[in-house]
Amino acid sequence: MRTVEIGDMPVGDGHPPRVMGVLNMSVESNYDPSVHGGVSEAVRHVEEEMVPEGADIIDIGLQSANPKNDWLPEEVERDRLAKALAVVDEVDADVAFSIETRYAGVAEEAIQGGFDLVNDVCGFADPEMPKVCEEYDVPVVKMASPPDIKKPGHLKSIDDIFEALERGGFTDKTIIDPAFGGWYDERTYEDNWEMFRRLREFRAFGRPILTATNREDFLGDLAGRPETEDQLPVSLAAATMEVERGAHIIRTHDVAATKDVVQVAHALGDERSIRDDEPRVVELRNVSERELGRTLSLRENATGREPSSTLCFQVDGLDEATEAALRTWADRHSLALAIDPGADALLVGTTGELRDAVADADADGGVDDRDREPLAPILETVRSALDRRGSAD
Repeated sequence: MRTVEIGDMPVGDGHPPRVMGVLNMSVESNYDPSVHGGVSEAVRHVEEEMVPEGADIIDIGLQSANPKNDWLPEEVERDRLAKALAVVDEVDADVAFSIETRYAGVAEEAIQGGFDLVNDVCGFADPEMPKVCEEYDVPVVKMASPPDIKKPGHLKSIDDIFEALERGGFTDKTIIDPAFGGWYDERTYEDNWEMFRRLREFRAFGRPILTATNREDFLGDLAGRPETEDQLPVSLAAATMEVERGAHIIRTHDVAATKDVVQVAHALGDERSIRDDEPRVVELRNVSERELGRTLSLRENATGREPSSTLCFQVDGLDEATEAALRTWADRHSLALAIDPGADALLVGTTGELRDAVADADADGGVDDRDREPLAPILETVRSALDRRGSAD
């Protein structure tokens, strides 16, 4: 999993989940408490409420992405950007600022004015967007959308969403957003529920994940809460599950409550590794067949068959020697291996396959001497996982 730096704040596995608070400069936005059209009012709200409540990022929106509202041209966003830039300039607080836009020209002006992150709600529908972000070396959120500047998020199935995220590629500092919500009439609550259940599959991209499900009707419906003002509890329940399933940024209108739940979810959830100078290995539990299939299909550096009844391990901090040793060992024992160069590797096998592979490595001559040291931390973690499983294959 790649780590992306937003300013000096790392985002990714092993780092605390970040809370992105919403500040809208657009009067047409559908959630009134997030609308702060005046500069002084917005500055006060950020300094006295959002930052003390725990916001790590302030996402300033210049127009609503809700399909109930009309699309606005770039000129309108540019006019509103002047106020957003004044807010960034006047806020005296340690917080990162994100600009929500769909236009590369607006993004460039915002970056020049001090914004730390671009939140592209049209997923590179403007083909200049990734070029601008790369030129300024600024991270960008790519929200799953069709290649249409007027239709952010207008996708139905999870396969459509994966296809949209793949389209146009990524920058080195791309964060992905699956785009939950009721984007158009054909996107049903059932579609969103299915996507939520399969959220872990988006980890196949090997990039940090942003989720934005705060006060969404598809959650409220599950608890019989159709009104937006009654949907905080269901939003918090969802945020907890999002962190557990691999989300790294939680976008919300309710900063204080969301901060509390994501801290608990992070502290008590599955451990994920932080890349450093040495290989770090962590067992990934509850990995579905579909999630494995996504990862193996998306990475060019994937070898081995897709097994059933598996153990799954993420290996971070690969140097050349470790990568070469891991490839040789996995190939010798027909273990599935998917490597994202410069990021991590996913190692997969059945308990029987892994037990045989570890036994071979432990035997004299089972592993070349030059490979024994690089493989040691990997073998140790696999061995511990097999010990927990007991003798049954």
